[in-house]
Order: sequence, then structure tokens, then C-alpha cells
Amino acid sequence: MALSRYTGIPRTHARTMREILPAALPGKRLEDCTPAELVQLGIRRYAERILHEASLPEGFISDGSSLHEWVYGMIRGEVGIDPANPRDPDRELTQQERAFREVMENFGAVVQDHAVQAYDVFIHLPIEFPLSPDGHRPVSERFRHRSDEFLLATLAALGIPVHIAGGTLQERLDRITGVLALRPVMSLDQAITLARADMAALETADELVRGEQPA
Repeated sequence: MALSRYTGIPRTHARTMREILPAALPGKRLEDCTPAELVQLGIRRYAERILHEASLPEGFISDGSSLHEWVYGMIRGEVGIDPANPRDPDRELTQQERAFREVMENFGAVVQDHAVQAYDVFIHLPIEFPLSPDGHRPVSERFRHRSDEFLLATLAALGIPVHIAGGTLQERLDRITGVLALRPVMSLDQAITLARADMAALETADELVRGEQPA
């Protein structure tokens, strides 16, 4: 959000799975979804992302990428999602788990092709802070770090340029605009102020609460 404000380049994204859930799978929480339902959510997110990107032929800043929902599914299949009940890595995969992995691997072929064609460069924001205890992050630290490792390994295999931007929000914005030679259209402080207002306007209610709200 701040980078888009700072550079004037339009931002695009896909709704989170939590945002999609109330309409797609009423009454479900993300952590309760079956493997088949996760595939559905991943496809819905991918379709939404492609639609938004296609509306910006002059270029965009993407919050996330076509790879992200696939990485989420792959790592969920590997380590589980419930921090209190992680999957034993030595346990043999069940038939359902093997089928889910095969589906996700084939889904991966589609999203990787899109990533190569649609994205010029990735800016990777490393994990530099603990999980928020707000109840909206049903993943473990192991899940987070394996997702990062898997994503970076995939980008290296695809040959897509990657730059790491760590530090404070200000330091990240300086790093990104510097390495990509982007010209700011406003002050850094103004961009951050506007981005924080954008963040404050987001709906962060639990997916079940969202489902109870009138459309």
C-alpha cells in the first residue's frame, strides 16, 4: 500500500481466503477446510488475481502473487496448519494427503507459468517480527519459515529476479525504490500516512463474523 502511494504505481491484489470464505463456503473457518475446499479457495483467489492484473496493462505493484496461494497449499500439506497439532514429518502421507499434493503440484505448473509471464521482479519481505496474537493467523512459525524457503527456492528455479527488502517500513521503501529506480510522487511520510489510513479501513473480522454481516 505504501509503495503504491509513494510511487503512484497502481496496486493490485486478491482477497484473502478468509474474505472469500463466507460466500464460497458459508460457516467454515480456514483451518477447518478440507484439502478439496482449499483447492477451491486457491483457484478462486488465482482467478481474482488474474482478473485484477489484466485490468492494469501499464503495470502494477502486486500484493502477493499467483505463487502465494499455491505455496500456502503445498506447505499446509507438508507441515499442517494447526500450531497446536502439527503434522509428524516422519508419518507416511495418507491417500488423501497424497492426492492433495498431486493436485497442488499440477496447480503449481499453472501459477508458475503465470509468474514467469506476468511479473518482472519480486520484492521479498523477510520475516522480522513474530506472529500477531490476534487470532487471524492460523499458522505456526514453522509454517511461515517453510513457506519463505519454498517460495524463494521456486523463484530461483524460475529465474525471476528477487530483491530482499528488510528493516523498518521506511527502510523497506527506500530499498525498493532505490533498487528499482522508481521515482516517488510524494514524500515518504505522506505515503506512509495514507497507507496506514488504507490499512485502518480494511475489514479484519473473523470469517464467521463476516458471514453473519449483511452483504
